[in-house]
Amino acid sequence: MSEEVDRDPDSAAQPGAGLGAIATWRQTSITSKALLFGVFVNRLGAFLQIFLVLFMTHKGFTAGQAGFALGVYGAGHVLGSFVGGWLTDRLSARAATLISMLGSAALIVSILYINVYWVILLAVLTVSTVSQLNRPAAQAMLAELTKPGQLVMTMAMYRLAINLGTAVTPIVGVALVSISYDLLFWAEAFAAVIYSAIAWRFLPGKAAPEEAAEAKPAEPKQGYRAVLADWRYDFYLAAVFLVTIVYCQYIAVLPLAIVNEGHSLWWYSLVVSANAIVVAVFEVPATKYVQTWPLRLTAIAGFGLVAVGYGIYAIALIPVLLIVGTLIWTMSEIIGAPTTFAYPGMVAPPHLRGRYSGAMLSVFGLGNAVGPAVGVWLWEHVGQTFWLWAAGVAVLSAVCARIGMRRPEEQPAETPAAQDTASPEAAT
Repeated sequence: MSEEVDRDPDSAAQPGAGLGAIATWRQTSITSKALLFGVFVNRLGAFLQIFLVLFMTHKGFTAGQAGFALGVYGAGHVLGSFVGGWLTDRLSARAATLISMLGSAALIVSILYINVYWVILLAVLTVSTVSQLNRPAAQAMLAELTKPGQLVMTMAMYRLAINLGTAVTPIVGVALVSISYDLLFWAEAFAAVIYSAIAWRFLPGKAAPEEAAEAKPAEPKQGYRAVLADWRYDFYLAAVFLVTIVYCQYIAVLPLAIVNEGHSLWWYSLVVSANAIVVAVFEVPATKYVQTWPLRLTAIAGFGLVAVGYGIYAIALIPVLLIVGTLIWTMSEIIGAPTTFAYPGMVAPPHLRGRYSGAMLSVFGLGNAVGPAVGVWLWEHVGQTFWLWAAGVAVLSAVCARIGMRRPEEQPAETPAAQDTASPEAAT
């Protein structure tokens, strides 16, 4: 009981927090483990987005047409996250995953046999939308299956599964493309079928009607209206959108700025590689400690360090400042990303977990979609001052996060000791 009393009143830590990755993994259910493996397999076979431009030009379309098709693919991610959240709550995470994986497996192969440009665009939009339906489902299911105090660490492992799959995908894809694009597309379809088999075997179906009725309290607003009515969560969504717009500038503006300063692109490759390696190596171990921090500290550090890192770029784009700035904004990802991805599952009502996750993933995808175009346009007009503008937006995102990220409300207690800690003062 003394540990409960001594805990920071604004802390997100709950019983079970503070465990490392290995201890958390040992306590993770077989369903969650299967889900994480399925996410890894799915990302390992996610070739279309990486090779879409090359595939389109290979079929004889112009670079401009190929680039527009990639933008359409990004729009599908936003739409798919939104629909996936609704589908998860309406049916189940299992149903949403099966629809997503089996549907995308069939649709992606069809692109091989389409030669009309506007039909390809329609197919790309559909494939992107359907393939994204599983993301809110996965996050909602992990939130449902994971003990509240272990959710941030579980999300760190979820992100590790995605990052590991993403790191290997280009290597495997190049090997497949060297044989044929047909093999590339069929391999992605095969990976989707494997994930669907995992979902069919391990994920639970929809609760019985009487169980669902007990779990679903009567509320005046349902669906995405309920999400929008949660004004603090709206601030959190604004924070995610703003920081994503800023964060993605390392792949949009940074290479242009480095070349403009007369430096070799080798420095850019070093920056990108350093970010990927540091995150892959340190994010999960660091989460053991970050998951016990007060949410206000996580919000300020996770969102605000992006402003510090990009602010250092504003001083001068010389190699030493490039490295220092990159390491600082990489720290923001290590500190903030697991909690940011776990947060919807922390605060969502059980029957709205899919929509809360879908809303977050939608604004995340929207930020990645509009960020590069907005960033390049602004950089072309203001030059090196761009990094100050980016830092300012990142500061605004940290303010929104600080307002929006409240301490999770008390979960239904499983033990008498946990019940003793619940009080009117505990909720914010």
